[in-house]
Amino acid sequence: MKRWLTLFVAISLTGCAQRGAVRTEEFYGTGEPFAGEAVYFVLTDRFVNGDPGNDQRKQGGAHPTFDRRIPGPNGESDNIGYLGGDFKGIVEHADYIRGMGFTAVWVTPIVDNPDESFTGGKPASWGSFWTDRGKTGYHGYWGVNFYRLDEHLPSPGLDFADFTAAMKARNLKVVLDIVANHGSPAYTMPRDQPKFGKVYDRDGRLLADQQNLPPEKLDPVRNPLHRFYNTKPGVAELSDFNENNPEVLDYLAGAYEQWAGQGAAAFRIDTLGWMPHAFWKKFADRIRARHPGFFMFGENFEYDAAKISPHTWPENGSISVLDFPLKQGMEDVFGKKRVGFERLAAALHLQDGLYANPYELMTFYDNHDMPRLDATDEGFIDANHWLFTARGIPVVYYGSEIGFMRGRAEHAGNRNYFGTEGIAAAMGHPIREKLARIAKLRAATPALQRGLQIDLELRGDRAAFYRVYQRGGVHQVALVLLNKGNAPARFEVRDKLQPGVWRGAFDGRTIEVAEGGALTADVPAHGVDVLLLDAPIVLPALRAVLVEAMGKSRRADAPAVLPPLKKGD
Repeated sequence: MKRWLTLFVAISLTGCAQRGAVRTEEFYGTGEPFAGEAVYFVLTDRFVNGDPGNDQRKQGGAHPTFDRRIPGPNGESDNIGYLGGDFKGIVEHADYIRGMGFTAVWVTPIVDNPDESFTGGKPASWGSFWTDRGKTGYHGYWGVNFYRLDEHLPSPGLDFADFTAAMKARNLKVVLDIVANHGSPAYTMPRDQPKFGKVYDRDGRLLADQQNLPPEKLDPVRNPLHRFYNTKPGVAELSDFNENNPEVLDYLAGAYEQWAGQGAAAFRIDTLGWMPHAFWKKFADRIRARHPGFFMFGENFEYDAAKISPHTWPENGSISVLDFPLKQGMEDVFGKKRVGFERLAAALHLQDGLYANPYELMTFYDNHDMPRLDATDEGFIDANHWLFTARGIPVVYYGSEIGFMRGRAEHAGNRNYFGTEGIAAAMGHPIREKLARIAKLRAATPALQRGLQIDLELRGDRAAFYRVYQRGGVHQVALVLLNKGNAPARFEVRDKLQPGVWRGAFDGRTIEVAEGGALTADVPAHGVDVLLLDAPIVLPALRAVLVEAMGKSRRADAPAVLPPLKKGD
């Protein structure tokens, strides 16, 4: 992301429709290349087991790691062990992902994790949260060697570099999930376990070891093995990395430079809010020194936009964020509450300049750390229609294309195995069919990827807004009409409607709008219509709101010195 100017350069163009030569200005939400992507998020171990040979089913001895079930009600179960998903399973089903209109796949961390189930902490049970006893590193977030690939993921001839190359050959980028805040569970074990609470260097030498001690008993002054860690608790029993130790930054930045060099196209940063802005600024600068323009987005699990927006500011590293405030609104609008579209207006932050650029936020309605969206099939369809037409870069969690485990939390089935059975069930499923239709339209429509958003109506079951992109010789206005009601809805649009020949993005129909006229469209129940005008902006009323939107959406100024952020704030 870049610091945006509120003044922009007028460019002279000729041959503009209806009015001859006019001066056209640039109107766009973002020029960020990654804004053109749509991301499918897979928890790698739970997607598809492509290679049973890397399952490590005998691993762990007395503390096994494979297929560790947690019983639930009515014969249901969760699982806190490995279940076999790997790189091969993703590559073999890349066409399935690409066929839904996605252009990138976010994979969970790939670094080496412990080889036993954890014996400390509180026992994981059905529906529990932050409970790790009996759990394994199947999810990848318990790194012990950040330079080494975990053995559950590769296959012969398919290491991480091969994996990213194979995905690129299938027109899919790889977004790599990374962790810098913590390592593995580090204390409360009855007896110290191999790898837990330890960090190894690129050559496999022990670099740090918490030695099964609680944080307050660490002695970083006298014991060099403790210097990687903070002396106060962090998340659960995880080893908490010392953000003020330059060796920590050097170690992590070096590791992630390695994986970026092997083909990661972007990073998703776990627990972004647990490390201070100064750390992330240095980290981002290190990565982008070798990979200019490298896109990163992070997780700060906060529903207050004022708390997550500073991550996006240039002085803090220009790191985009997962849009938790908008997610909260989407849950209300498309889940069981079924409140009106007006709930989403304020969460867009189109006019307040709070974020460096709201058009570069990652938008989503659920993920692996929260209950999945609890909605009907129609609710998922409506949510996807919004996600792929409104501002932001869409992210969809694996299985949402069939409403997989809807409403379920982490230890209640949220992360259950999808497999080829899930893929088979998705074929012809109404959620997947409608998702693919709208995702493919976004992929072909610059205005939906990067255009300014001008809201016309967000009320009840109806939404109408423009997305406008006029830049670099491309002139496109998309009129988006959404109906999440159970009956067809007629839209008659007059407000800021530019005259010209509009065409239906789905059906190719044409509608000629005279100056001062209206555009009428009937949208089916739980449907979407998008109409496109490929022409420069000439209508004064529309131009005026676009000029205002260009000036107000992006953060223009920031304090030169920010108050320090304490870890955990």
